[in-house]
Amino acid sequence: MAGFNYKPDGPVLKSYMRSDAFFRGLRGPVGSGKSVGSLIELYRRACQQEKSANGKRYSRWIIVRNTNPQLKTTTIKTWLEWFPEDTFGKFNWSSPYTHHIKIDDLDAEFIFLSMDRPEDVRKVLSLEYTGAFANEARELPKAVIDGMTMRIGRYPSMKDGVGPTWCGVLADTNAPDDDHWWPIMAGDVPPPEHLSEEERLMLIRPDDWEFYTQPPAMIEEYNQDGRVTGYRINPEAENLKNLRKPYYPSIITGKRKTWIDVYVMNRYGNTSEGRPVYPMFRKETHVAREPIICMESATVYVGMDFGRTPSAVLGQRGPGGQWRIFHEIVAEGMGATRFAKLIKLEISQVVHGSCTIKFYGDPSGEYGSDHDEQTYFQILRANGIQASPAANTNDPTIRIEAVEKQLTSMIDGMPGFLISPTCQTLIKGFEGGYNYTRMVTSGVERFDDKPCKNRYSHPHDALQYLFMGAGEGYEIMRGRGQSQPFKAKRGTDLWNRIRSPRQKHRSRARI
Repeated sequence: MAGFNYKPDGPVLKSYMRSDAFFRGLRGPVGSGKSVGSLIELYRRACQQEKSANGKRYSRWIIVRNTNPQLKTTTIKTWLEWFPEDTFGKFNWSSPYTHHIKIDDLDAEFIFLSMDRPEDVRKVLSLEYTGAFANEARELPKAVIDGMTMRIGRYPSMKDGVGPTWCGVLADTNAPDDDHWWPIMAGDVPPPEHLSEEERLMLIRPDDWEFYTQPPAMIEEYNQDGRVTGYRINPEAENLKNLRKPYYPSIITGKRKTWIDVYVMNRYGNTSEGRPVYPMFRKETHVAREPIICMESATVYVGMDFGRTPSAVLGQRGPGGQWRIFHEIVAEGMGATRFAKLIKLEISQVVHGSCTIKFYGDPSGEYGSDHDEQTYFQILRANGIQASPAANTNDPTIRIEAVEKQLTSMIDGMPGFLISPTCQTLIKGFEGGYNYTRMVTSGVERFDDKPCKNRYSHPHDALQYLFMGAGEGYEIMRGRGQSQPFKAKRGTDLWNRIRSPRQKHRSRARI
């Protein structure tokens, strides 16, 4: 290749670059040479393009990043370090950013696009090009990858006598979350249960797709209790000879274990930039080593969050009063009736014996919408679920403190809160997915005063309603001068007491 000499450092990186697969994905730690190898592989393929009738090797490539700032400060910056303008020609900084390289018989266009602007998304769907590179693919939805594959292999055109010698998509990434399309298509995790059959079919890996995984950059060191006490460099790590010696020990200083797991250990996980709602959560302390099984004689408490992304959490008080959370239900795009049926089905599978089951939900479920005066609680009752509002307050601060109280309690030397490892969404929320959003301010780090709404917030709201309904928030509420929630006497029809604001207004009008 004209211009420089490059040699990939590591067997996985070499195999990735040698492959002819239509789609090639490379997952690795930060600093493992993923992006550089991918960019140089595009250039190598451009140099291998068969010559046209006029003796030129024509090709066109797109390089995609999720946002324009990241495209300019990371992807393009790396590109120009290897393909400087004084050797490879002027870089065009007007949109779309383009480096048109003309050296000897090579005539290759490299177009850089971000996915945060509608015009760039449309551009991907209208351009005709040879191949593409998706930089940091964990930030890109599967739909973007699908859109890229639609237009690949269209340049140079066959009508000009020579089509593309090779065409395809390269993709690199740090480890995404384990419900991202990448680990599912790589075969590392099964598809989430909430996906429809059509969505599952879209995530089946085609025969000409290949996924490569680089080794972790460091090796964990453990004490006798099995807890991580430190890290040392992994001699099998790739691209080490191109990094300064204290690189990895330096970057892990002051970082959370979840950050190290993703960026250094190359493990699937969540690394939210927000502030965790529960910083006192410790996976090694609060997550059981084995799945928690429902106890046959203890009351089962079910907390529920409503809306179009409803969730439910099931838990029991164990010996000595320890809370044991043993099951979660996380749904998407589901109405009240379907959710009620799903809850009943799940309970029939995980609750055994003659347990008493108590249901508590979001107090806002007492009110109907503008289009439907039937409340969420009434719909649950019609489907056989006798649920009550969790409390007469929906103050998120009180609800969060009710959970914090359990996380910080100890019972006979054991944690007062234990969660089953099968409750993956809740655990990921505890690890930082459920967080306070970082606010953009000048020079000062600030966070929103309420947790952000995302896929982790719904099951965590359900967990809070479970504890509030079970009485764990009473002490906190009394300390703030608030009364306990309404309790119906035996035989009282609670459902006739639940009316929407319009219904209450009509009642007063009749007096």
